[in-house]
Amino acid sequence: MSSQNPTAAVAPQNNKRGFLLRALGVVVLLAAIAWTLWYYLDGRWYEDTDDAYVGGNVVQLTPQIPGTVVTIGADDGDLVKQGDVLVKLDQSNADVALAEAKANLAATVRKVRGLYSSVSGQQALVEARQIAVAKAKADYDRRVGLARSGAISAEELSHARDELTAAQSALVAAEQQYQTSKVLVDDTVVASHPDVQAAAAKLRAAYLDDERTTLVAPVTGYVAMRSVQLGQRVAPGAPLMAVVPLHQVWIDANFKETQLTHMRIGQPVEITSDVYGSAVKYQGKVESLGIGTGSAFSLLPAQNATGNWIKIVQRIPVRVVFTDPAQLDRHPLRIGMSLDVEVNLHNQSGPMLAQQPPAKPAFSTDVYEKQSGKADALIAQIIHANMAGSSK
Repeated sequence: MSSQNPTAAVAPQNNKRGFLLRALGVVVLLAAIAWTLWYYLDGRWYEDTDDAYVGGNVVQLTPQIPGTVVTIGADDGDLVKQGDVLVKLDQSNADVALAEAKANLAATVRKVRGLYSSVSGQQALVEARQIAVAKAKADYDRRVGLARSGAISAEELSHARDELTAAQSALVAAEQQYQTSKVLVDDTVVASHPDVQAAAAKLRAAYLDDERTTLVAPVTGYVAMRSVQLGQRVAPGAPLMAVVPLHQVWIDANFKETQLTHMRIGQPVEITSDVYGSAVKYQGKVESLGIGTGSAFSLLPAQNATGNWIKIVQRIPVRVVFTDPAQLDRHPLRIGMSLDVEVNLHNQSGPMLAQQPPAKPAFSTDVYEKQSGKADALIAQIIHANMAGSSK
């Protein structure tokens, strides 16, 4: 029998194990080098968070006058366009007030026209009184010469003096009345007279109250939070429903304060939503960095100067806006949805805080301006109809 050598059998196994360990060490070393190179060249220029949510405007529809609801034009989830009728209130009282205001404006225009006519009449009266004074003075002067020659008696001269005095007094009274009438219309025309302006203001208020019995959508969006019911008596300011413009949504991403070192306004952002997953990548950009931490603006801010203190890394909201609105058409988002955002920090040319005030309003609507414009047109029509060819 031949005997086996145990040392010769163990040696190849040790060599193989040592080779594998060395190879593993090389792989780990290469992976560490690759990760280090990636991090310093590219990876450290990205910051991400999953503490991000869709935000947006929730435009409340509230009445401006009290009234009883007679019509509801849309329900939760309905798409409405700006200016669509959403709620109508009973307008019986408003119609009566509007008719009264129209009549008041028409009567005021006619009364003011009478003031202008009165000024013309007073001016003519002053001219007549001036002629009467001139005639009385001429009669008196002639009688003075006759009285000296004894042609007339002293009594007749006295009567002439009295007539001159009476004519002069009547002229003074007429001039005062003329000035009083002239002050009421001085530097005005009928349309700009204070009385007409006051009546027009009352008509404008009545017209707006009548228009406000119809509540329209301030913006284009989707109806949410409808609480109004038919027959309900509503008060000014009571929320009836809301309109959410989903094309104006944004993202509130809450980053740790340690992640904001290289973050700047305008940096590109890649966004992933929980509802669509990684198959849909939204594109956005940083619009603004928050002015304070969430805890600083909370209802009960932390009082770190009292009791024991434990440091907690704070989060600051970063506003991200979508740069491609067409993506929201294809893959709409709803307010409050969860998102993952990743900010590309390579471009640091932008500021950390806004450097200029807004050049235009962030959000606006003109549906209420249209109501005021219609009221002005109605006022002009009533004034014109009651002028009756007046030159004023």
